[in-house]
Amino acid sequence: MKNYLTIVFALLLAVPVLAQDNMTVPLIEVEGFSEKKIAPDQATFQINLEEKAMKVTDAVGVLNRKTQLLADALKKAKIKNYKLIADNYSVDVNRIYRSGTPRDSGYVARQTLRVETESKNEDLQKIVESIQGAGDMSFNLHFEISEATQKSLEDELLATALKNAESRAQLIAQTLGIKSIRVHRVSLESQPIPMPYAKMEMMRTSADAAPAPPLLSPEDQSIQKRVYVKYTY
Repeated sequence: MKNYLTIVFALLLAVPVLAQDNMTVPLIEVEGFSEKKIAPDQATFQINLEEKAMKVTDAVGVLNRKTQLLADALKKAKIKNYKLIADNYSVDVNRIYRSGTPRDSGYVARQTLRVETESKNEDLQKIVESIQGAGDMSFNLHFEISEATQKSLEDELLATALKNAESRAQLIAQTLGIKSIRVHRVSLESQPIPMPYAKMEMMRTSADAAPAPPLLSPEDQSIQKRVYVKYTY
């Protein structure tokens, strides 16, 4: 308890010290900004499956067959690099309402499938064709910048943002006739911010549908970085 009170007392003392520091130390506070636009390097197809039947085994069986058909079609297409992920699996009572009265009518099985790939152009079209060939499925196609690419750009964006902050502070100092400045404190964001410019497509496919036109011209996405720097003089 004594140690706890000591820590609280120290924190209470630190607050006015920081406030006093900002009041007594002359400061120039600036924001540094950097931005880089790059093409998305990852595509994700999300497929939502739903099957209804009077028996659980029938609903689940149809769901499993569709999943296997898609897996087989993707394998046959010889796509260079992809992952097929199945999640959000559930089986519920299929409850319907007639004239406000609930009635149970068999079961409904649901599952979400995701196809993730770093491939582009031709391979993406092969995935679309594989989904079409696997049956009556709807899907979302989402383009994004992969986490690995974002991390690889972290140092470059940070350095550019810091230089931008320094340039702004120098301009302020020169305009006000301040001879020299030095860094007092730096605050920065932990990660680059990918701006949500990804292109979304929604399609409904069936086995006898006409071949889909190429979807594959995702817009560039923007990754940004901000830093906040206090200079003293």
